Amino acid sequence: MAMTTHFIDITLLPDPEFSQAQLFGALVAKLHRALVQLRTDDIGISFPGYSLRPRSLGRVLRVHGGEPALLGLMKHAWLQGMRDHVAVTAVGLVPAGATHQIVQRRQFKTNADRMRRRRMQRKGESMEQAAEAIPDSVERTPNLPYVQIRSASTGQPFCLFIEQVGVPAGALGPFNRYGLSQGASVPCF
Repeated sequence: MAMTTHFIDITLLPDPEFSQAQLFGALVAKLHRALVQLRTDDIGISFPGYSLRPRSLGRVLRVHGGEPALLGLMKHAWLQGMRDHVAVTAVGLVPAGATHQIVQRRQFKTNADRMRRRRMQRKGESMEQAAEAIPDSVERTPNLPYVQIRSASTGQPFCLFIEQVGVPAGALGPFNRYGLSQGASVPCF
């Protein structure tokens, strides 16, 4: 595992044609495709403007990794089509004394009807049986910021809910192909 000693900030620029949410979705999707192509697990992300109230990811996507990993990522044309919509910094060194956080995906059971239909298909149950097994109370209303992207495998749009949690010390580990991790931390500054 490489240390996340360096970073690149990618800031969304105001655009009259596209919302910030659309641009963030496109940016995260492009990064995801690049990480899949590179087959790398040593690049993480964070959102310096992350806020729960109001719920927002902010305007900056910070990409973390070792200097060689970040330079390798930037050699690819993964930002093609986004260059007019973003400002990209050069690779920088993480400031000394930066705290750490884990940036992870959170999944929620948000639709009891959809869960019941899936259960009916999987188990051959009636609607009444599925409703008894899955009450309305299982639904949760997510309160985390998210980015809406389209699944490469199914083509279906979904919300990628993001949680940033401070940790007392940096932790090494792999990042997934979205740059998120359940255990590896990234610097927070």
